[in-house]
Amino acid sequence: MKRFLRALAGTLALLTCGLSHAGVGLGEIAATAEDGPVTLYYPSDDAEQAVRRGVFTLSLAPQGRPVRGNGRLVVISHGSGGAPWVHADLARSLVQAGFVVAMPEHRNDNYKDGSNPGPDSWTLRPGEVSRAIDSVGRDPRLAPLLQLDRVGVYGMSAGGHTALSMAGGRWSPAGFKRHCEAHLEEDFQSCVGLITRLTGGWADGIRKWAALTVIRYRFDDDAPRVQVDPRVAAVVAGVPFSADFDMASLASPPVPLGLVSAQQDRWLIPRFHSDRVLQACAPCERIAQLPTAGHGALLSPLPPGLTGLLGDMLNDPPGFDRGQMAEVDGKITTFFARHLLGAGTPREAAQP
Repeated sequence: MKRFLRALAGTLALLTCGLSHAGVGLGEIAATAEDGPVTLYYPSDDAEQAVRRGVFTLSLAPQGRPVRGNGRLVVISHGSGGAPWVHADLARSLVQAGFVVAMPEHRNDNYKDGSNPGPDSWTLRPGEVSRAIDSVGRDPRLAPLLQLDRVGVYGMSAGGHTALSMAGGRWSPAGFKRHCEAHLEEDFQSCVGLITRLTGGWADGIRKWAALTVIRYRFDDDAPRVQVDPRVAAVVAGVPFSADFDMASLASPPVPLGLVSAQQDRWLIPRFHSDRVLQACAPCERIAQLPTAGHGALLSPLPPGLTGLLGDMLNDPPGFDRGQMAEVDGKITTFFARHLLGAGTPREAAQP
């Protein structure tokens, strides 16, 4: 009976959230001495207009008047060098279902400042997510419209690493080092990012030696990184970096955990990352497996005109149909609606 009532509550919540037709408001919580700004997408009854942000023109209601949605918050953690605009399509899907969306700008690893990506950033990001929840809870316009006891977290790429941390995953910088020592050539871009690439020429030996020298010097720290925020009640990780996680810590997450994988991902090779999580985590939900997608599939909208190594890593592979991403956004939204709007504690919701 308890499971039936929980399933019924979740179904009613999904039907209710589908009735929301509010526009999408755009706001920001200002940066502090500790954290960058937090971009906000939320239900609004003000008219949308064309808004230019970087290379994108988006339809939004800047500083629009917030209206009550479903009372729940989803935090989105961007990837390395990321911006709040490359997840605008997912944010719209979530807002139209009644959610408020908050996107913290991760320090020293964003589109304005990419000076320190990788394990140093991954150590800080979960705390930045938690403080973003705190900041939304202090926002005079949005706080009265929200309950923050059950919050969702979505992350893509490095943000997917953040998401796995918020789902109870345990990792260490030394775990990153060991992965790169064992699989540097096979998973080279995961270990070095966009600094350089292997070309098959004589200089590859120097590149690999230099990469391992730096990695061994900077990341010889086996202290486990663990962050638990009891307000986080559902998590989705999209094409996450996960090779440095202790997979035992993700075998039975305390909250529902969903995965989106891209099988043509050349930046985070699936067999070392998203596939490992799915193999280790029996209760995890495969929200979407995209057989023809590359790493940039979950950037929606995708930045136009990407060239060089960045373009090779993020542009869509031949044959990939980007039109399917609206359906993927809908599946992610449904996952959060099912687990955040239903009854029961996060641990209960994770039970089959």
